Amino acid sequence: MASQPNSQPDLSSASPEDPGTAADTPWSAVEAPSTAELLCQLGEDRLWLLRQLDSGRWGQWRLDLAALERELGQLIDQAGERL
Repeated sequence: MASQPNSQPDLSSASPEDPGTAADTPWSAVEAPSTAELLCQLGEDRLWLLRQLDSGRWGQWRLDLAALERELGQLIDQAGERL
């Protein structure tokens, strides 16, 4: 069965003794990003989503995605203020 491009890797066969390599997970324990870096990345992802919506992508879900984008922006702002 071919994997979907946006699907998550199947980690169900990983054992606790063999945690895998850094390629199996987004970040290794040593290289985990800081909260500020995560907020920055979320902000960049939010802008990407906004650009996609403005260009007319996902027309049938535009209103719902725009509402989620606004909520994400508020969440990022609140989290940034608490740092």
